Formats: sequence, structure tokens, C-alpha cells
Amino acid sequence: MDLQSIKNRFGIIGNSTALNHALNTAVQVAATDLTVLIVGESGVGKEVFSQIIHSLSSRKHNPFIAVNCGAIPEGTIDSELFGHEKGAFTGAVDSRKGYFETVNGGTLFMDEIGEMPLGTQARLLRVLETGEFIRVGSSKVQKTDVRVIAATNRELLDFTQKGKFREDLYYRLSTVPIRVSALRDRKEDILLLFRKFAVDFAERYKTSPVQLDDDAKQLLINYPWPGNIRELKNIAEQISVLSQSNMVNAREMSLFLPDKKENRMPIIAGGSASGEFANEREILYKLFFDMKKDVTELKKMFVEILQNPSLAGAAASFTKESILNDYSPAVNEVPIINTVTAPGNSGNNLLPAQHSVTTSPVILHDDAIQMHEEVEESLNIMDKEKELIVKALKKHRGKRKDASIDLGISERTLYRKLKEYDIDE
Repeated sequence: MDLQSIKNRFGIIGNSTALNHALNTAVQVAATDLTVLIVGESGVGKEVFSQIIHSLSSRKHNPFIAVNCGAIPEGTIDSELFGHEKGAFTGAVDSRKGYFETVNGGTLFMDEIGEMPLGTQARLLRVLETGEFIRVGSSKVQKTDVRVIAATNRELLDFTQKGKFREDLYYRLSTVPIRVSALRDRKEDILLLFRKFAVDFAERYKTSPVQLDDDAKQLLINYPWPGNIRELKNIAEQISVLSQSNMVNAREMSLFLPDKKENRMPIIAGGSASGEFANEREILYKLFFDMKKDVTELKKMFVEILQNPSLAGAAASFTKESILNDYSPAVNEVPIINTVTAPGNSGNNLLPAQHSVTTSPVILHDDAIQMHEEVEESLNIMDKEKELIVKALKKHRGKRKDASIDLGISERTLYRKLKEYDIDE
């Protein structure tokens, strides 16, 4: 079967070199049982390539199932893939076959494979290596003959270096890698795709297909298309329905294109419009660094007093309220700064004391500092996280729901942290 016939059969539009190369690779590997990894951004049509491979393989008359690994909760993905026995967990009222058992002899397309939990990755690797799996709650080893086609919009090699994806599984999946180019890298195909979508929507809505003038075409080609083919299809449908005339110019086209610039730089911490923090660990990081900043300021102040004792008399003129306003942290969670009274002065003349978290008290005798001992503070973020969880539980008298709200995390996450740190409630 030639390449154009395959494009017509599966509705693929485009003549770019990158697209043709990906299709040729899919056709060549289809006749084998090799594992294939399809890599590409969201919206480029990765699932179509899996259907091509299955349809041209010897398994074409057997089942084909597409599974989105990112849409299955972590607690149930093992059951979905490998099945479970009755009573294996709460709610397992009956035995159930998993996808690897159901699709035996066929093809399993695993989309968003990069979102799969590490524990499930180990079980998947065993299936790929030996064809064996075990249902959840069972000890019986079962055999299966399933061809796996995986897809991801992530760079899995980077994930392996960060410990988020098993390196051995990556190399097992990428026996034959197929990279599907983003739409912005296939500029010669943009107008072909738009014309195809415009004709389809015209037939659906019983109207005439919209056309573009030269400036509108150029605007369409130069747009970065972060949503790829999916976004182009949505824009074509909007124009087909909302355009005032069948000939669309650049001014009208600009009304339909989102006003966004291509930006693939990392997001600056705290710059997210949807919220200041992405998860509870970032909250801990911010709290820790705010606390560290305040401790540093206090240490500088005491070093100045150590180097010049005469500053102690000047500091004694400050009131307690002014010292707290000048040196206390901005967030309520940071401990309040303690104060000590300088000998020989009245109770209203106060000197700032060291931070109660990181250093021991400074003792003053005869207007001179006699002892100054620093205790090295822990920089382990996990210790800080555990400490905050314990404080929140004590504050709310062991009520996990209230403590989780105070910490800004879900009750389920709090429960997992309690098990992870072995915290007694």
C-alpha cells in the first residue's frame, strides 16, 4: 500500500517531509511485533499512528484498545491494566480482567505513558520482557500476548534523569521511536489542513466553505499553533460559523486567533496566574526561605553588636513594638522574635534576641555580650515538612481535615504524608 492510499484511508492531510518520514516508519514497523514509542506534542495526532500500525499488522482482526494513562487514578491503574481478584481491595466485589488480559492477541495503545506511576512501570516492564503479569490480589502468574504502542508528549529521557521514569522501561519502549512533528514545523501543511476542515464544516452546517485572502493565509501560517492540529480544527470551525463573509481577510482572521506569543521558557516561581503555588512542597520552600531571610537579618544585627558594643545602648532605645515591626517576618507562620532586657535599663528598653528556631539566647552582663553560641539549623526540606504537619495536627487536635486545609493540601495527601513520615496522630 502506497503512502497516499494510507493518508486517504486514515484522513491524514499533509505532504511535509517530517510527516512522510513518520508515516513510512509506521508502515515499515507495522508488520513486526516490535514495541513502538510515538513522541509528539499534544494535538498532533499520535493515536492515528497507532491505528495505522495496528491496521497494517497481523493483529488487525484482534482487539485494539487505547488507554490514557494520565486519566487513570494512581490507586486503580494496576487494576485497570492487570485486573484484580475479588476482595483484593475495598470495592472489589468481583474479579475483573485487565486490559492485558482482555486484549490478548491484539494491540494496546498506552497514551501519556510518562504519567504512569513508578510501581506500575515496573509491572509493565515485566509484561514487555516476559509476557507475564499477576492480577492485583492474586499470586497466580498469567501469560499474555499483547503488542504495546506507547505515546507521550514529554521528553522521557529527561524524566529518566529526574527519576520520574524508569530508564530500563524507556529503552524497552523506544525500540522503534516515531516522532510526530508539531504543526508549526509543518507550515506547508497548514493551509491544506485548514481547507479540509473548512470544507467539512461547510457540509455539516450547510454553508459555503470559507476562503482566505493572501494576508489571512500568511497570518495563519505564521501563528505558532501551540494546540497543533486540534487548535487549527477549532479555529476553522469558529470561522466557518461566525465569519460574516466567505472571504476572510487578515483583520477578521486576527479576531479568531488567540492573542498569545510562543513562550517555552520555564515559569518563574510565584508567577503563575492560577495560584501562587503548584503544590504543598512549594509552600514549604517559600516558608523556609522566608524564615531563612529573617534569621540572616537577625544574625547581621548581632554581629554588628558584637563588633561594636556601643550599639547595644542605641538599640536599647527602641520599643518592643518598633523592633517587631522592623524585623518580624511577613507571614504569620514564622515564629515571633523574642526580646531580652538589657541590664541596667528599665523594662521598656528592649534589645532584640536571637531567633528562637536557629540559635541559643544571647546573655548580656555588664553591658557586654559574654556568650554567643550558634546551633546549626537543619536545611532538610523533609524535616521542615514533617515539622509543619505535626504542628498542624496539634493545632487542630488531631483533626486531619482541618489540618489539611490549614496546610493547603488535600486530606488524602496528608494521610499519605503521615504514613511516609510515620507520624502518630
